[in-house]
Amino acid sequence: MPTYQRLYSESVLTTMVQVAGKVQEVLKEPEGGLVVLSGGGNSGRMAFLMSVSFNQLMKGLGQKPLYTYLIAGGDWSVVASREGTEDSALHGIEELKKAPFVAGQMDYCMDNPAIFLPVLVGFNPVNMARNDPIEDWSSTFRQIAERMQKLQEKQEAFVLNPAIGPEGLSGSSRMKGGSATKILLETLLLAAHKTVDRGIAASQRCLLEILRTFERAHKVTYSQSPKIAALMKQASTSLEKKGRVYLVGWQTLGIIAIMDGVECIHTFGADFRDVRGFLIGDHSDMFSQKAELINQGPQCSFSQEDFLTSILPSLTEIDTVVFIFTLDDNLTEVQTLVEQVKEKTANIQALAHSTVGQILPTPLKKLFPSIISIMWPLLFFEYEGNFIQKFQHELSTKWVLNTVSTGAHVLLGKILQNYMLDLRIRNSKLFWRALAMLQRFSGQPKARCIETLLQVIHFPQPLSDGIRAAPISLHVQVAHEKEQVIPIALLSLLSRCSIPEAQAQLAAAPSVCDAVRSALTGPGRKRVADPLETLEPAVL
Repeated sequence: MPTYQRLYSESVLTTMVQVAGKVQEVLKEPEGGLVVLSGGGNSGRMAFLMSVSFNQLMKGLGQKPLYTYLIAGGDWSVVASREGTEDSALHGIEELKKAPFVAGQMDYCMDNPAIFLPVLVGFNPVNMARNDPIEDWSSTFRQIAERMQKLQEKQEAFVLNPAIGPEGLSGSSRMKGGSATKILLETLLLAAHKTVDRGIAASQRCLLEILRTFERAHKVTYSQSPKIAALMKQASTSLEKKGRVYLVGWQTLGIIAIMDGVECIHTFGADFRDVRGFLIGDHSDMFSQKAELINQGPQCSFSQEDFLTSILPSLTEIDTVVFIFTLDDNLTEVQTLVEQVKEKTANIQALAHSTVGQILPTPLKKLFPSIISIMWPLLFFEYEGNFIQKFQHELSTKWVLNTVSTGAHVLLGKILQNYMLDLRIRNSKLFWRALAMLQRFSGQPKARCIETLLQVIHFPQPLSDGIRAAPISLHVQVAHEKEQVIPIALLSLLSRCSIPEAQAQLAAAPSVCDAVRSALTGPGRKRVADPLETLEPAVL
């Protein structure tokens, strides 16, 4: 077996120290310098969250905020699903005129070393990076990453890519990948801030101190597993009854809630109304392009006002509402909102973070039938160190919400073994993932699977040679508006039936998983492991 570098490997810690040193150079000479965090999808949302946090840290020290973020699709992608914008390298270059963007951004940075120092963060070895052609670009992602590796020898670029192992849900990088991104970058950046104020260089010891606080966060969070499992079941019951799940978080915990809801759309083919996050508190200085979010319809609703005016009046008894806060938040405000919601539904739960010695007021505590109460030890750190507790609250909340929303969709029969069978094809990555799933479960040749996938995407329009030869972006553009493309294509392949017949099979089954399981175990087919039996214990 090959030996992969991990988060605690000497080579990874050395690179983190080197990158922290480069960040310190910007912090020491703030005029004209910026730290830009950029990504698509979950990575872009993480970039947004961390830029908000570290700008808050700098403002608290009376310093000029030096962090900014870029996300494929702009601010709209923070609060709504726009995964297709990840595919354009040229879009990244356009954004780079202000600051840089993923494949195209990395190339542009390396071509302009006097202005930019690129750092690539990922969790695959470079030789496993995607080598597919990028439609509007001359290099593949792997070629760009290999170029960066060579430049790392001269510290003109850096690749930070510890292996963290496969995702529990294949390809769902919002889970382990998202958490590891947050842990790695917050550790590195916080170490840079803590040491620059003391006039010393960042060290591995400083990094390890911070990394171990995240380890403790893991233990503290999962000590609540029975209550997390109960909330997962309640959320699944609401969705099964065609109700909604609302995640209402205070301050940056609201950002975590928004992220979790948005990511259910493309991950599970969910409606944007199924699982939704809301941010309670002032967000006026968080977004760089606030105008993008004004009057953009219900998909971009995320604020306290949106919840009170659009959601609260229409709440029903089959909906579930989760309140996420710390005991340092305005608990009177929390109690008022909980009382309003409880008039509409009894399905309410709290995820409350407290520090040793803090007690949830009895009137508020009595409102909840169940509370996931996570108590954190007192931390006696200097100012920058206080942000560790904030980062712990956020990561803990992410773990809980990811588990609840993923598990709820598993229980709904959206997952086959550990594959996201009902995902929305919103970019080229998901197009190729869809094709791989069809090949895996049908056993049919690649050409047959491509033909069937394109037939379903463009149905009822018959496939012409022109459509077959069209670029992937055209197929994605059509597919992202359609539901259940992958299960319909798979049923058509397994049952050797027409698309309307496959649609009818799916409509008649209790769930996507049941429909495909029935086709997989039909006459003449070898029985496979029960998908739900295979996955549920792992998720729970």
